[in-house]
Amino acid sequence: MFTRLLQSIPRLPWRPVRETYFRSTPLVLINGLAEQSESWYRNRAILQRSFDVHAPGVLVYDGPEMQNRLSSGLPITVGFLKDRLAEYLDKFVQTPPYHLVASSLGAQVVVEYASQFPQSIDRLVLICPSGMGSEERLPIMNGARHKDYRGLVESTFYDTRLASPAIVGYYEQKFKSKAWRKALFETVRGTKSHSVRERLSSIDRPVLVICGREDRIVDTKVVQEAVAPLSNYRCVTIPHCGHAPQLEQPNTVNRLIVDFLRETDSLGKDEVAASRVGAELAANT
Repeated sequence: MFTRLLQSIPRLPWRPVRETYFRSTPLVLINGLAEQSESWYRNRAILQRSFDVHAPGVLVYDGPEMQNRLSSGLPITVGFLKDRLAEYLDKFVQTPPYHLVASSLGAQVVVEYASQFPQSIDRLVLICPSGMGSEERLPIMNGARHKDYRGLVESTFYDTRLASPAIVGYYEQKFKSKAWRKALFETVRGTKSHSVRERLSSIDRPVLVICGREDRIVDTKVVQEAVAPLSNYRCVTIPHCGHAPQLEQPNTVNRLIVDFLRETDSLGKDEVAASRVGAELAANT
């Protein structure tokens, strides 16, 4: 009976199997101050097609690592977060050189890492990077104090309608945790005065900087001024976009990242790619 059943199944034409077993370059995503690794949900699947994507929990406010540090009376600093990133890469990735993609405070962490371990870096993408020399506007603090989780989320967007109910609900749950809120406050306290501007010139690898033109937290003009003299840096500003381009303009950001990281022959090609996308963005203003 089983043989007859097999014989009754129509034979499909043979097709070669697509080869998917290969080693791709590690791409590490580092989130910002008010984000968690989940905030890359509009980017990760696209980037995974070309790279070996990792999103380590460097900033986990209610996790044991940060809670134990605070219980010991130790501050949460950019140096501490950089050491956490280095430990993760050394123990759990172990295949440098790495592509590092980071937003906001996460950009400070990867700049510190890249300046200390230049041999471990392939390319960097900094999204709305903080720590460029100006004082950031942090509505997150007032939002956290008053448990205004909706205001906190909306402050990162140009178009507040993009602050989805799922994102707002996520922070509503987090704000209920006193330990989470305390760790958030202490991270702001320990990192708000840190600057990586002087570190930028020590990085000789290609760097793409992506800014939101209507960023209400980081001054985009200050970022542009900081990287303008550095020939290995390319800066693209996205119009109609706030402090979280990876969430607000994911298609544009994904294309910028993939195009930039795939170009490995020369900085000239990076320039062309960034200019092409920049021209497209300008045409849509």
